[in-house]
Amino acid sequence: MYDLLTEPIRRYIRDKGWESLRSIQAAAIQHILSDDRNYILESRTASGKTEAAFLPILSRVSFKTAGVKVLYISPLIALINDQFTRIEELCVYLDVPVTKWHGEAKRSLKEKLIREPEGVLLITPESLEAMFCNAPQHIPHLFGTLDYVVIDEIHSFLGTDRGVQLQSLLSRLRLTAKCKFKVVGLSATIGDHAAVKQMTGDPVNTAVLRDATGKGIDAVFKYFPDEGAELPLDLLKDLYLCTKDNKVLIFPNSRGRAEEIAVKLNKISERVGGHHNYFSHHSSVDREVREYVEQFAKSNQRYPFAISCTSTLELGIDIGSVDKVVQVDATSSIASLIQRVGRSGRKDGMTSSLLFYATQPWSLIQSLACFSLYREKFVEPVGNNQYAYDILLHQLLSTVKQLSGCTFDTLQVRMADNYAFAEIKPAAVTAIVRHLLQLDILELIGGELIIGVEGERMVNARDFYAVFKTDPNYKVIYADKPIGEIPLTSIIVIDENIFLAARIWKVVDIDEKSKKIIVISAKDGKKPKFSGGGMDVNVRVRERMLELLMTGTIWDELESSASEVLAEYRKMFGKYALEDLSFDRPVIEKDGSCIVYTFQGSGVNRAIAFLLQQLTPGFVITLVEEDSSFHFSCDFKTAEQTLLTAVANLDNVDTYLTGAIAANPEGMVNSKWGIYLPPALQKELLKATHYDFNGAGEFLANIRLVRHEDSSRESS
Repeated sequence: MYDLLTEPIRRYIRDKGWESLRSIQAAAIQHILSDDRNYILESRTASGKTEAAFLPILSRVSFKTAGVKVLYISPLIALINDQFTRIEELCVYLDVPVTKWHGEAKRSLKEKLIREPEGVLLITPESLEAMFCNAPQHIPHLFGTLDYVVIDEIHSFLGTDRGVQLQSLLSRLRLTAKCKFKVVGLSATIGDHAAVKQMTGDPVNTAVLRDATGKGIDAVFKYFPDEGAELPLDLLKDLYLCTKDNKVLIFPNSRGRAEEIAVKLNKISERVGGHHNYFSHHSSVDREVREYVEQFAKSNQRYPFAISCTSTLELGIDIGSVDKVVQVDATSSIASLIQRVGRSGRKDGMTSSLLFYATQPWSLIQSLACFSLYREKFVEPVGNNQYAYDILLHQLLSTVKQLSGCTFDTLQVRMADNYAFAEIKPAAVTAIVRHLLQLDILELIGGELIIGVEGERMVNARDFYAVFKTDPNYKVIYADKPIGEIPLTSIIVIDENIFLAARIWKVVDIDEKSKKIIVISAKDGKKPKFSGGGMDVNVRVRERMLELLMTGTIWDELESSASEVLAEYRKMFGKYALEDLSFDRPVIEKDGSCIVYTFQGSGVNRAIAFLLQQLTPGFVITLVEEDSSFHFSCDFKTAEQTLLTAVANLDNVDTYLTGAIAANPEGMVNSKWGIYLPPALQKELLKATHYDFNGAGEFLANIRLVRHEDSSRESS
């Protein structure tokens, strides 16, 4: 395959001292250079996927004519900044310029590219959206001769609003620039090959090149019972001892927890004379601070460090070799776990090292379920775009802004030709436009749709380009320098202390007008509270949790405390004679109330909870999502009858949803753009993305509630 590459690219490989090409690179070179199909390159973390895409693309593309030839799209600005160096180093051999285009990139370099469009452009979906809205005249000029679009971490877009937006932008790019580019997607984690092919807009002519080579993994599970809002001190001490001599990434499930871990590990290390290389890394930490942490980790060869982080370091930012990955409490998805595990043992031949800490029994059981499914190579499937009405609405507005107004027929045709919305019927476009006219978001003047009075405020706001919700944040300032941004919550008041950027700060002033929090260094503090819930849990994870409880599988990875918790819960649920683990479910009865464990996915649980809320005004029913249980303030027979009533009322779901939306028009749809949809489409969006009524109907129609014998005798 080496001989198929152009001489400048071969010289790059020789200068890098590569002894051979990796398997994904050899496969990509062979196929990308031989035909015009789109390709998805799937290979484990740190297997050279970026080079696998760019070696053949740069060998094939001619840079002699004007225009951007390769467009690289990344989910993160930080990933663009990281990949820029690698891609630029490669492009130097071809004398091809590489340009970054995002909110933090230099304006002068963007202006130069507009004057002289050429080479490779690195961009985020949001910056591409901004270009369509604010400078659509540049798009044919820049991309009229575009040959390739490379989508990095393509799995992160699957099944998300951002993914639908990206599909729409690529479809609009083909139309506006009149170019016929090919797509190459890169990922270490794909569970649904059909869905990822759809991202290219031409699934029939898209092939997946997959290197299934894995690596060994050493995993250890530990349990330290939760003692309140803060992490147990014994857990932190154990975490310190297990990581003090290693290079470590620590993944908790929130930004606040990440700060707590970084600060407290640093304090422990100070007391015992250990190192001071403890950092936090998440979206609320200032960009310059994050980049310092990344550079330190990447360039540091000798010293141990620990970075307490969120998903900002889950994706492919190169921070060099990491010895261990630590997960504190359960991940919600196997896809996320795969990415995190892949961050350790990045050198060829190394084994990944994973350390789990659980603070609650159900967190431990969910962690085990996710890990067992991970070993079976299961990844959650993703949904389709059939009901992406909220993103359709956003793209309608963006298109009207791009065209500076257009007729309804033109808009209808553009949406019909946009492959992101191929499954949405034209009637939905009509309904949305009519509703936006009623809201003054659009106006109809002289037969043309234009952005209305309310719409101008929306489309001209900086956050219009993003389809996801963001917290309204305050900048945190120390010595006139920003250290991050955090939501202004009730715990953040003057004279109180907070955690941020792995340090403790005292709040000395809050400037409401400029949205700034002024701080000084302090000694003790509380972690900031950040809004936002956890991810949905897939039904397969919950079903595996039940399977683990009802079987005696031995786990060598469990330390004694974790093993004892699992044994205790197996004993508790072993009292139930569950014959069919698909539909038999245990019930705990106590003092005239009962708990029903569904072991179902989040969407089914929410659907059941919604139905029960409509049908049971007489007593309280509470869904506890952490352990997938419903708490009934009634006896077993009443609870059983209530679930049967829910099945009988499934046909009334549309009526219930219509009433709920009317009673709470802005609170039902948890979507940035969904709140502007007509109620009928809000209802369809909720049914597709939030409530799984079909799954709930099948489950409730077949469920068999099982009491253990002692419980039955007690209740009688």
